[in-house]
Amino acid sequence: MDTRVHFKSWWLPYALLLPQVAVTLVFFIWPSVQALHQSVLAQDVFGITTRFVWFDNFIDLWYSREYLRSFSRTLLFSFSVTFIAMSLGLLFAVLVDRILKGSSGYKLLLTWPYAVAPAVAGVLWLFMFNTSTGVLALTLRSMGIDWDHVIRGDQAMLLVILASAWRQIAYNFLFFLAGLQAIPRSLKEAAAIDGAGPVKRFWTIIFPLLAPTTFFLLVINIVYAFFETFGVIHAVTRGGPGQATEILVYKVYRDGFVGMDFGASAAQSVILMILVIGLTAIQFKYLERRVHY
Repeated sequence: MDTRVHFKSWWLPYALLLPQVAVTLVFFIWPSVQALHQSVLAQDVFGITTRFVWFDNFIDLWYSREYLRSFSRTLLFSFSVTFIAMSLGLLFAVLVDRILKGSSGYKLLLTWPYAVAPAVAGVLWLFMFNTSTGVLALTLRSMGIDWDHVIRGDQAMLLVILASAWRQIAYNFLFFLAGLQAIPRSLKEAAAIDGAGPVKRFWTIIFPLLAPTTFFLLVINIVYAFFETFGVIHAVTRGGPGQATEILVYKVYRDGFVGMDFGASAAQSVILMILVIGLTAIQFKYLERRVHY
């Protein structure tokens, strides 16, 4: 039996695809081509003269200690955000899946943070950790911890990691909960009858069955940490103090729109794009082998 969809008019499927293709070309393909072209050019701050410099912008980045520090800082930031957001999302999903009464209210409360824009999420955490009036900052000081993210780079990095991960927890929670609810309860009951405790049931039965969901969320969270956390950093620290929270995506903005070095900024954006594509390819090549659908 032929299950393919047949259209009466030959142009109808192309017309249905046209809006998505247009959005992809205008907002993804064209900017990428522009960045590639700009990355091999050197332009003065007034945009009067432009020179073709081949790969000089990329070579300069290779020998730039500031850029290399930003590179390593980005890896730390991205993997920290991914680990925290996925771990807590899975924990909350497991807890809610065990609740029989009032689960709808818990789901609603846990999904609200995802509706908050990254910049707003950053401002909320900035208020809580304000060095003068922040509730959490004052609590830490009462415990003997001198919190001041304005002058301490490690505390500033911790703050933007928490703010970025907090917003993404809700997204992970939704997918993990859907994956948990798709697992037949008969498997869990059979393992319980065989004497497996809750922890053993989770690691031997539940978590392996969540492999497709975990793999999908791992890719999404890494892309989120590399690209979509710009608003959090810009609202909370603006890359400071002393560039302690200046990850690659924020350095692209600072060098391009503040420093007016468009060639170096474009080269950084190209490297960032290649890095994310490479990490995604590695995940699909090596991690997907352990995923059983």
